[in-house]
Amino acid sequence: MKVMLANPRGFCAGVDRAIDIVNRALDSFGAPIYVRHEVVHNQFVVDSLRNRGAVFVDELDEIPDNQIVIFSAHGVSKAVRNEADSRGLKVFDATCPLVTKVHIEVFRYCKQNYDLILIGHHGHPEVEGTLGQWDKQKTDGAIYLVDSVEEARTIAVNRPDKIAYVTQTTLSMDDTRDIIVELRRRFPQIEGPKHDDICYATQNRQTAVRELAKQSDLVLVVGSVNSSNSNRLKELAERQGVESYLIDGAANINPNWLIGKNTIGLTAGASAPEKLVRDVIDFLQLHSPNLVIEDLPGEPENMVFALPKELRLKQK
Repeated sequence: MKVMLANPRGFCAGVDRAIDIVNRALDSFGAPIYVRHEVVHNQFVVDSLRNRGAVFVDELDEIPDNQIVIFSAHGVSKAVRNEADSRGLKVFDATCPLVTKVHIEVFRYCKQNYDLILIGHHGHPEVEGTLGQWDKQKTDGAIYLVDSVEEARTIAVNRPDKIAYVTQTTLSMDDTRDIIVELRRRFPQIEGPKHDDICYATQNRQTAVRELAKQSDLVLVVGSVNSSNSNRLKELAERQGVESYLIDGAANINPNWLIGKNTIGLTAGASAPEKLVRDVIDFLQLHSPNLVIEDLPGEPENMVFALPKELRLKQK
């Protein structure tokens, strides 16, 4: 049996930064450190941070006054920021800078009185935070959420002559392209971002899994079920006609999946640590002692995002 490893895979710069912020806050201030929502969507990462003293909460009212809170990599609404300020909470913001870029675009369109379409998944924390950048008191426009080509085909807007779109950062490039094509058909004057909102890491991992699937009998994607970018990798491999599974780790592999398979493609979502990939390889090695491992070439990633200044100084 051969295992082919997609490149790039696993942690992106935004996830690295978010996890580092929680760890440095724990090192500098001690437990408990409160985190609103899962800092990244990976159960192994969340459990590891919880074991160090991070306390994950759904809403700020679960946090005592004057405590430290970290906002997750997915970002938060203006209302959440205002609530934290009013409660005297000390905030370290782990929002991915590429999500912040979308937030800035949303607020700019809001101030310019546009109607704005956000392409994204209903209920996703990133989408909720992005929708929450829209200030109804400061605009005559409205913001709408579109999740599919069908929704793009049927959505009614107030001002089709002054309309723009932005996107969630972790979407399928293929699905998003089809939605944008439909929006442009319906609203020829629609404006979009100067640079693609889908983040570089999402795009690179989707390109890599597309190539991986061409050479594989089975694709395993390491990532948690609530991870948007990990789900998109699994779906993309399936669209190439290859059996594909999303797994949290080696314990989720059904040995029956491996029957008759000669080449296993292995990748990981942007919030999944490399340790889980290595655990899967160890599992496959037990199944096939003469396992051959091949690293596929891919787009190198050298992006690094700066930490909050106070945490950098504390660490020094």
